[in-house]
Amino acid sequence: MRVLALLALAVSLAACDSAAPSGGAEPLAGGATTVFDASGNGFSTPAPNLSAGDLALHLVGDAEFEATFVTAPAPVNGGLGPVFNNTSCIACHARDGRSRESLLLRVSQRGRDLNGGPLAADGFGLQVQDRAILGHQPEGTVQVAWTERREVLSDGTVVSLREPAYTIGRPLHALPSEVSPRFSRPVFGLGLLEAVRESDLYALARAQEAGGEVSGRPNVVWDPIEGRMRVGRFGWKANQPSLISQTVTAYSEDMGVSSPWALSASGEAEIDRETVEAVTFYTQTLGVPARRGVLDPMVVRGERLFASVGCASCHAPELRTGSQTGVAAVSNQTIRPYTDLLLHDMGPALADGRPDFGASGSEWRTPPLWGLGLTRVVNGAEELMHDGRARGVVEAVMWHGGEAEAARERFRALSREERDALLAFLRSL
Repeated sequence: MRVLALLALAVSLAACDSAAPSGGAEPLAGGATTVFDASGNGFSTPAPNLSAGDLALHLVGDAEFEATFVTAPAPVNGGLGPVFNNTSCIACHARDGRSRESLLLRVSQRGRDLNGGPLAADGFGLQVQDRAILGHQPEGTVQVAWTERREVLSDGTVVSLREPAYTIGRPLHALPSEVSPRFSRPVFGLGLLEAVRESDLYALARAQEAGGEVSGRPNVVWDPIEGRMRVGRFGWKANQPSLISQTVTAYSEDMGVSSPWALSASGEAEIDRETVEAVTFYTQTLGVPARRGVLDPMVVRGERLFASVGCASCHAPELRTGSQTGVAAVSNQTIRPYTDLLLHDMGPALADGRPDFGASGSEWRTPPLWGLGLTRVVNGAEELMHDGRARGVVEAVMWHGGEAEAARERFRALSREERDALLAFLRSL
């Protein structure tokens, strides 16, 4: 009954999307997957170009994405833990966006595993599970202390930057040598990013190298599903090559739920292949919110400043998807995600000192900016960057260093009117 109700809702929303403004007044940020919903549901609407069969599968995945896992044995959704970070996908991705409850610590010890990835920390594995089922103990607690420092813009505006220091409280094991916080990302539009050709990402990297100021590069990572090295494109360090790999890892690491690709210690799978594939398809086929106010003169001016300051060098405005097997809706689309999906050295202030495959301790993947203007509407706050340290866009920009230092200083030098225009543009995304 739940799936049927969701299906009826999606059909209704799709009908509304078909009445979107015509004549090119609204740029289609997600190509044909674009949705015209600027409400709190702006990240949660199915792509309007799904076939009836694909929409039905999307809604099955939606129900599984929201399913809460419990302690085994249970007739439905058993297998939680014994240690875990959260009980469902939606708990970390509230309204398919971000959630403060998603904060976790990735850990490792110095060295590399057999595939060149982070080496699991003794006892902890690759992240600290801070919750546990009855009869077990959490591996530790995540503790954070904040310090504030000031940055001054050219017009005298003072920006306060808060810097976090993370520690593991009440650890069950010897403290790992490499610790890095992670905050969840929104899950809409991911199928489009997955469908961008690897050759296009390498082309972006070559163009940047020729340009001189920034020099991004793909992270080449191990694909546990296909058993080979591939270009990574998901995660804060682009350490996941595909959405099915991301989904399998989230079930295993975040919830302690095994699958056919990540069996439990006893060799059992607590969810089946169909569940994993449905959730993967759900994240592949969420629609992308349309830009708003694109004809506003201030927004138009802000877009020009976004390019002239240098932000567009890494936050590439436009990409093209290829043909994605099994996901027709995201294939062959022109999209505007404002990312190059490449790694960039962001300097010592943002460095976590934890390498991840080819990513150094100071390199991070460029996050997409689409939907940025709806973040506060959907999730109630703008906690940006990999650990949520930035309380708004200006703070996020002022944390940029390394390859982005020159762009940051050009942003600092803007007049108040110019800065307001650039921010108006970002709010239109």
